[in-house]
Amino acid sequence: MAAGVVVVIGVSLVVALMQWLLVHWWVLILAGVLAGGAGTLWWQQQAQRRRWEAARAQGLRFQVAQLDMLGHAEFEHAVRDLLLRDGCRDALRTGGRGDKGADVIATDPAGRRWVIQCKHRRDGLAGAAIGTPDLQRLNGTARPVHKADVVVMLTNGRFTRDAVPFAGDQQMHLVDRHMLARWAAGSWPLWELLPKVPPPRRPAH
Repeated sequence: MAAGVVVVIGVSLVVALMQWLLVHWWVLILAGVLAGGAGTLWWQQQAQRRRWEAARAQGLRFQVAQLDMLGHAEFEHAVRDLLLRDGCRDALRTGGRGDKGADVIATDPAGRRWVIQCKHRRDGLAGAAIGTPDLQRLNGTARPVHKADVVVMLTNGRFTRDAVPFAGDQQMHLVDRHMLARWAAGSWPLWELLPKVPPPRRPAH
């Protein structure tokens, strides 16, 4: 008898729920959107993890001449992959319209947030040098907008003479063609090649 009552109550609740959903159909749509968003986020995290594992397993390396041949977006992806290789599991290419100066953002194993702007020059050292106007624009957003601990302007080309002292005054880091070649070769992570990188945010393990 008790079991029958439970079944009747259960069926009644299901019927009531279905009737409520028919009236409030938008709830189903909202639930679908939320589920789709959660699924997309999970997929992106898994894809990011696979990229990191693949980069680490392959010991990713580039010759600087290879980087010269890339398009600008491909260059940004290569920089992201190098950071993934070095242990920045959340490294993300963010370049494009509305990027506010950040082409690649990553957190290193010491907990420091890196904001990198990439300037690709197809002609390498023969291409236009990067000067203080580009550095000023990056400096205006890297810390206030992107909360950077380490601000980097990176190029496969060169910098103007006045860019170097400006970067030093503003505690920015410059990665030119020669340093990029050393980093891409795979011997050291970028934070071990740059001088005066901020101290770790978390203790080393």
